[in-house]
Amino acid sequence: MSKEASPLARFRKDYNAPAFQIETVDLHVALDPTHTIVTNVMRVKRLAANTNLELDGEQLKLVSLEVNGQLQLEGADYERAEGKLILRNLCSDDGNDHAEVKIVTEVNPSKNSALEGLYLSGGAYCTQCEAEGFRRITYYLDRPDVLAVFTTTIEANQAAFPYLLSNGNKVAEGICNSDSAKHWVTWHDPHPKPCYLFALVAGDFDRLQDAFVTRDQRRVLLELFVDKGNLDRAQFAMESLKNAMRWDEERFGLVYDLDIYMIVAVDFFNMGAMENKGLNVFNAKYVLANPETATDQDFLNVESVIGHEYFHNWTGNRITCRDWFQLSLKEGLTVFRDQEFSADRGMRAVNRIQDVRIMRTHQFEEDAGPMAHPIRPDKVVEMNNFYTVTVYNKGAEVIRMLHTLLGEEGFQAGMREYVKRHDGQAVTCEDFVVAMEAANDADFTQFRRWYSQAGTPTVEIEHTYCEQTQTLRLMCKQSTPATPGQSTKLPFHIPIRIEMLLPDENGSARLFTPAELPASGVIELTEAEQSFSFNGLPAKPVIGFFADFSAPVKVKVAQTLAERILLTGYAVDPFLRWNAVQDIYIELITRAISEQQPVALPELFIETLEQALAKSQQSAALTALLFQVPTEEALASEFTTVPFDDIHRAVNELQQALAEHLAEPFWQCWQVHFSSKFVFTAEAISSRMLCNTVLPFLARLTDHALSEQINTALWQQFNATNSMTLVFGALQAAVHQEHASAAEMLHAFAEKWAGNALVMDKWLAVQGSAPLANAVERVQALQQHKAFEWGNPNRVYALLASFSHNPSQLHRKDGAGYLLMAAAIERLNTLNPQVASRLLSSLLNWKRLDSSRQPLLKAQLEKLRNLPNLAPDLFEKIEQSLND
Repeated sequence: MSKEASPLARFRKDYNAPAFQIETVDLHVALDPTHTIVTNVMRVKRLAANTNLELDGEQLKLVSLEVNGQLQLEGADYERAEGKLILRNLCSDDGNDHAEVKIVTEVNPSKNSALEGLYLSGGAYCTQCEAEGFRRITYYLDRPDVLAVFTTTIEANQAAFPYLLSNGNKVAEGICNSDSAKHWVTWHDPHPKPCYLFALVAGDFDRLQDAFVTRDQRRVLLELFVDKGNLDRAQFAMESLKNAMRWDEERFGLVYDLDIYMIVAVDFFNMGAMENKGLNVFNAKYVLANPETATDQDFLNVESVIGHEYFHNWTGNRITCRDWFQLSLKEGLTVFRDQEFSADRGMRAVNRIQDVRIMRTHQFEEDAGPMAHPIRPDKVVEMNNFYTVTVYNKGAEVIRMLHTLLGEEGFQAGMREYVKRHDGQAVTCEDFVVAMEAANDADFTQFRRWYSQAGTPTVEIEHTYCEQTQTLRLMCKQSTPATPGQSTKLPFHIPIRIEMLLPDENGSARLFTPAELPASGVIELTEAEQSFSFNGLPAKPVIGFFADFSAPVKVKVAQTLAERILLTGYAVDPFLRWNAVQDIYIELITRAISEQQPVALPELFIETLEQALAKSQQSAALTALLFQVPTEEALASEFTTVPFDDIHRAVNELQQALAEHLAEPFWQCWQVHFSSKFVFTAEAISSRMLCNTVLPFLARLTDHALSEQINTALWQQFNATNSMTLVFGALQAAVHQEHASAAEMLHAFAEKWAGNALVMDKWLAVQGSAPLANAVERVQALQQHKAFEWGNPNRVYALLASFSHNPSQLHRKDGAGYLLMAAAIERLNTLNPQVASRLLSSLLNWKRLDSSRQPLLKAQLEKLRNLPNLAPDLFEKIEQSLND
């Protein structure tokens, strides 16, 4: 891409309010595969002295333009520039600030492989307008701070498209006068919304109907649309929706506001789901679930995503973003809300630890790379690139810190104030923080740095205990490394929740809370260096820092193996117990790498893990988490220059050592918890989770006395036909451990599920993620398999995104992994830039590679940069990476 053609950056500081407001929109969409006609009638109001109205538009054919009923002529009344339709002298009459603008455009849905705007895939019409897709449907002020009341009429062939859906309530329908084979439906949304929340779906679906009665006794019709033949996999999603509606009323006091709520599941979708007002469009993988085809994690994901999109009705729709730099205003807050929903519904401790694993594996890595950005970015080229774990997951952690500092009562008071002040508005992250301050008489001036500063802070803690005065002193020091565009960082406001355990002579411990420690257990670090003192401790305590992961930081604290094991057994907070074991794993791995020695397991640690397995029936899920060794991706954050081969070796050695030392306890644990009978309860989910955790260890024992029994167990679990959780767990164990049964299981799985694309995605993913020496060649071959399809994001993510998170093979010494990914990205560059951009993320941090890998990866990035038609999605990331 030449410099002349390079897309321009936009800056948050340059925000200007719109010069025009669009009050009402009356859309008429006549659907046709190649010649869809969109008639857009807008009532426009001038807000500033400017009389030129600049509308956004991409890939549109302009058919006609009228203003106040008068046909407009190009050149005389309007002009077209790059991505713009400029109407001259609009509302130029003295005293008249209103105008009616009628625009007729033509679009080609069948050629829209990017899946932005209006597209036709899988026999159905669908839209995706967030962030800037509406400009591919009609000319419009495509920005989130322009809120209008929409009325939408859709017409199409009735036999092929019996369901015509859009936002709001259905107000009219009928047969087209000009063609009796066609019908039309009109929808009206009374709530003003930005155009990114517009949705249209037309197709022939199976429909599941239900109802929900709100706390103010209004009956809301619930409709869930799925592809033909999938109705048996829709009921759980419907139940999840009703649970989410009830929970939002009970926990947040927020009530649904339309007469109908619809969800449509489609197979071709770039995102997980979209919260369009009253008509949520979902990727089918977050709707369709039954025990035979979906894992327990799939079920939990369905519940979480259904909840997330519903919760957006208030935190995103009724109150939306002023501009896209404020994306975390809605996404960080709504991720926090869906996390709390899942925690209240299920296993809070397990959910919290899984949230932390995402942060440490993916978000910390993003913070350490060239695309590091604050949760409220200051600069953007392509907005699609900022739908990131930083904006979403770190954004949720920032909201959680506010909840930690204010408590549930104070946080809910802040939420009520936020809704009271800003319902029906497009606002900023600052507006949210101000509402929290106002409701609690608080000052979050320093806390705001979480919104403006990028990077992961490191908190170093030293502690001394004086036996004579029975005083404990904590010395805390915080620092944050430089990130692109931010060389200097000011101290953050960091809540540190702590637990103090007093050991006794029997090797156990009890919780002790000194008078100086608040009842919440939270101390607040606000300085670069700060000390805290606690009196009245009869003995030196063992301290657990950042209980419940109270801040998204890295922690450096010197603790002995014995202290960590004490935390594992006696900390009240489950995160602290899990984290202590993770710290031990990390220390064993990093020491083995630095000393270039095999991983050695301390006897005391082995005994602790054996005891945990013996008590597994008390909490099978938490036991399972103790044996989930840090991933190779997560371990990369421990190094400045990442030693991929050494990490792979050390992780493999650690897993092998655990398997050999704990073979009998693992085997006994599997026998206790395995059941081919499926029930969807927390206890049963926990047991299946533990079976799937210990089975890979057992699958390593090919020369063990138990190997024949283990082989039988693998096949027994694989043949648990009513539980995809168990089936897939066995398949993954066999494939990833190169067990002798792997090839036969892969063949049997593909034979059975060849007709179910979502299940076959698992088959692709298990091979793409396998840390095996032939992974590159296997992925290349699978691109030719009938289960794979370049035009479907789900298929691409299943195979290639899985491979991108397979670091030992992605970063193979010969550079074959880079060649594989770069070729896929080049192919997707014009087919679907959003998908290409997401795959690119794993290749950006080339400066942290060793001297032999750096030039191999950099060469592929430079080759991509020189593509003549490089999409803006890719341009921004590649330029940032190469110029960082």
